[in-house]
This record gives sequence, structure tokens and C-alpha cells, in this order.
Amino acid sequence: MFNDYLDNKIVLDKWQKLGVFCLTIVASGLFGWIYEFFFYYINFGMKKFYWQGGNFLPWINIYAYGAIMIMILVRKFKRKPLLVFLIAFFSTGVLEYFSGYVIYKYFGGLRLWDYNTEIWNFLNIDGFVCFRSVFFFGLSSFILVYLMIPAFIYLARHLKRRTFLIISIGLVSLVLFDEIYNLIIARLFSLPRARNIYSKLGFNYMNYK
Repeated sequence: MFNDYLDNKIVLDKWQKLGVFCLTIVASGLFGWIYEFFFYYINFGMKKFYWQGGNFLPWINIYAYGAIMIMILVRKFKRKPLLVFLIAFFSTGVLEYFSGYVIYKYFGGLRLWDYNTEIWNFLNIDGFVCFRSVFFFGLSSFILVYLMIPAFIYLARHLKRRTFLIISIGLVSLVLFDEIYNLIIARLFSLPRARNIYSKLGFNYMNYK
């Protein structure tokens, strides 16, 4: 099966493809949250943990966007790991830089991350991207392309379609509702957001200027 996957010979119907897409969104956002949770623990002297992201669930959206982008860009190059790495390295660098720049430029100088304040930040560009971040994303693409997606395809082919779709669509619906609530609904109706509630419960958050 894995060789067929590398050669794009596995045929999934549209519902199976949707389920794989949904699970990729959930898993990649969770993966990014775990990475940042432990990285910032190390970065700030291993004294306390920080809750990453602005959601109730442990999920960070930009990692999901990056994963879907990589998933599309490397589809025809899975037999070439070095090329997969390079595509992920440069594409995520572009995504990270311009995402950070646009947020900073058009949202009153808001920074959701700042590599100026972090360890291992060589080749740092305006605090929005650095070599360490894109190198990690390049390496992480191997987990995405050669482990996560094949596992989700396996589930799509071996679980009953109804079961697979209930699991995949159900999980992504929870994540996306959480995201929409904290980004839009809570702001529009002045409702408590995850950050407000977790802060009151004693969770630590980083603040960038």
C-alpha cells in the first residue's frame, strides 16, 4: 500500500478524501500545539509551561494551513524526500513570514509570535521567520507526508465509510467551531474567550508587543 501511495495509485472516493483532509487539519494543528508547548517551555528556562494558541482545544491554525499547503505541493514528489523537504522548507517560510507581516501590519502591530525573543533564532527576518522554524517545518513534513497521511488513508480504506466520516468530520467540526467561536463569535457578542477563561484558571500565556 505504501508504494502505491508514493506513486499516487491509491484511489479514494470524494468522501474518503474529505475525511483524510479533515483528519490532516486536526492532527497537524495538534502537532503544532505540542511542538510549541514544549519548545517555549525550553525557550523560557524550563520554569513554566505556556498555553499556545487562542482556542479551548490544543490546536494552532497556522500549522493546519501549512500542512494542507504541503500536502498539495508535494503530491507528485513523494518519491523524492529531499524535494519534499525543500518544498516544505521554503513554502512554510513564505507562509510564516507573510502571515506574521500581514497580522502585524493590519492589526495594529499585533504579533502572535516573535523570533526576536527566542533561542536558536539565527537568520531571523523581522521576527516573523527564522532558519530554525522553517528547518523544523521541513523535517516535520516527513511526519506529515510519510506517516500521518498514509495512516489516515489506511483508516479511510479499512473503516466503514460512515464510521470514518463521523470520526473525521466530527473532530474537524469541533476544532473549527472552537476556532470560529474564539476568533469571531466571542468578539462580536462580547463572550468569554479561551484566553480569558484559561488565564483566570492560572494558565500562562505569552504576550508579544
